[in-house]
Amino acid sequence: MIDKIIKRDGRAVPFEKEKIIMAVLTAAIAVGGRDKQTAEKVTDDVLARLEPREHPESYPTVEEVQDIVEKSLIERGHARTAKAFIIYRYEHALKREGKESLTYSSENIPYKKLWLALSWGVDNECVLLSHIKKIIEEGRFGELVRVSEEFYQGELNNATRAIMERINELKIIIVSGPSSSGKTTTTTKVGDYLKKQGYSLVTLNVDNYYFDLKDQPQDTNGDYDYETPQAIDLELLSRHMRDLLNGETVRIPYYNFKTGNREGISRELSLGEKDILLIDSLHGMFEEMTGGIDEQKKIKLYIETLSQLKDTNGRFVRWADIRMMRRMVRDMQYRNYSPRQTLTHWHYVRRSELRYIISRISQADVIVNSFFPYELPIMKHRLGQYFPGFYDEFKDDIDRDDAFQRSRRVQEIFREIPAWADESLVPDDSLLREFLGGSCYSY
Repeated sequence: MIDKIIKRDGRAVPFEKEKIIMAVLTAAIAVGGRDKQTAEKVTDDVLARLEPREHPESYPTVEEVQDIVEKSLIERGHARTAKAFIIYRYEHALKREGKESLTYSSENIPYKKLWLALSWGVDNECVLLSHIKKIIEEGRFGELVRVSEEFYQGELNNATRAIMERINELKIIIVSGPSSSGKTTTTTKVGDYLKKQGYSLVTLNVDNYYFDLKDQPQDTNGDYDYETPQAIDLELLSRHMRDLLNGETVRIPYYNFKTGNREGISRELSLGEKDILLIDSLHGMFEEMTGGIDEQKKIKLYIETLSQLKDTNGRFVRWADIRMMRRMVRDMQYRNYSPRQTLTHWHYVRRSELRYIISRISQADVIVNSFFPYELPIMKHRLGQYFPGFYDEFKDDIDRDDAFQRSRRVQEIFREIPAWADESLVPDDSLLREFLGGSCYSY
């Protein structure tokens, strides 16, 4: 029998079954239920999962108990109660951190977006990887595609509303976020919407401003670190933006990713009266990129794969691992990079993201969640064959521990879900087509 529980401050206090019952019942009451007997059954589930502990002398933590309550509610089919319980947890977490309530906060910052993602997952019975497996086994993969695409469209609608509220003062729209989050497609869709409103988005492709590969730093393994903002000719880029806003015509360079060189001029560019300059870049919110331009003339969109899926052990699927898989698929098709090269280079990607991109998320005016739960079975079909080899190759290589840990985690994801080969269900205007190919958009 469990007789103690570890609180968040590390204290061991008496374990009280009644507190779990009341927490579940409170969540049920919030959505119109008052069945204490059901709350007791859920609590019995929790105790049954807690008691066979690996170390009998150890005590469960508050977080561990709450994770199991959440899982038990979902597995018993009490989705609405689970949703209320998730809100309860997040509200109390915010209170402990001195942050505003999820329910009443008007700030568009990550914790609120995470709650929305959790809420969507509960409403659509897609909180665990095992739920994706069940959806496929029940022949409902097409339905998962549909509701996932609808969720992203809702995110996009929020972004375009925010833009239209400031349209009279805007001169630049910045779409930023970490690698393979879906910035390019989001940018294209925003442009299509604004065109219908009588405005034209003029895209300034920041990728054309990379320095030549020979001028990028190279490590002892021969890999280049071109993930930092300093890999871009920021001085030239910033000057071109100022010139465009001043009504001048600029000559945009062309960068060839296959040769790793800037090669001549891609086009001449100028802005008309109803043109808005659009910047689609990893480092769009890096200060030096748009330095000297009035902040009131910019709106900043931040894109991220805010997955709230968990595995059978209650661990969240990592956003960066999702994006790495996307980039592997894209790199094979468009950038002459093998999955192995993408994997071993990814530590540069993450280092730059953490230093220059993710740390600036609070500067965003709008955050767009670009994760599609249905993409994971497709990624397994595309990439599953590679990861056992990566795991074996890097498991004893201390210099490639990052690649080993990522290959291990992806294999664990793939073990819990079936592969899905039929990509015809993915709409041709889907953000995922940016990586899979077959898009109606030109990239």
